[in-house]
Amino acid sequence: MDRLTGIHAIREALEAGSAFDRILIAKGRQDTRVEEIVELARAQNIPVRFEDRSQLDRLANSRDHQGVVAIAAARPPATLESLLDQANKSKGQAGLIVLLDGVEDPHNLGAIIRTALAAGAHGIVIPERRAAGLTDAVARASAGALAHLPVAKVVNLVRAMEELKQAGYWLVGLDETSVKSYTELDYTTPTGIVMGGEANGLHELTRKRCDFLVSLPTTGPVKSLNVSVATGVVLFEALRQRHRKSTQ
Repeated sequence: MDRLTGIHAIREALEAGSAFDRILIAKGRQDTRVEEIVELARAQNIPVRFEDRSQLDRLANSRDHQGVVAIAAARPPATLESLLDQANKSKGQAGLIVLLDGVEDPHNLGAIIRTALAAGAHGIVIPERRAAGLTDAVARASAGALAHLPVAKVVNLVRAMEELKQAGYWLVGLDETSVKSYTELDYTTPTGIVMGGEANGLHELTRKRCDFLVSLPTTGPVKSLNVSVATGVVLFEALRQRHRKSTQ
């Protein structure tokens, strides 16, 4: 992701200490929220420039930028190894990582990132191909959470699953055909939650690599939920179990 747009997303990124090369603000855009961005940027020695709105339109490739565009500084991307390292450094909490098998809608990816951050996940793993990338639309849909939660791109998701297993993780895949409810598992050990794409769910190779397959019980004619909603349900069950264990 080489640029970020939108007041809320940029403010969240600045507060998280994200590195920016510069921040551009449309001439004539003056209000309290913009002033907060300017103060945060200058406190971090990030240059702020005021440009014509047409220039921001070209940089953002859209007019929907709220008059603020941040140009990201080069930074090393997250890797599966860095996610595992971060999880290992988390005191008193077992690793919790979300793996997405072909989620293509950037709004779903953004929503999952924000939910995963709120539920205490240590990171997200996505494949490089046939999936939504870390675009500006994803950053905005995450409402700033992308600045706080690392997302690792991998060439081969199945290989990443094997690496997680070798690191001591149990892999739980969500499959609406499973007879086992998601509440029947223990999520207090190192866990990878594997979610399928919007259209076809888990691919066969991905499904076979899961240690457990679970489903979300539903009533009425609805048999499956939006992937971002379903991810949230499972993640917050993991959070509930972990909180209960920590207070016992």
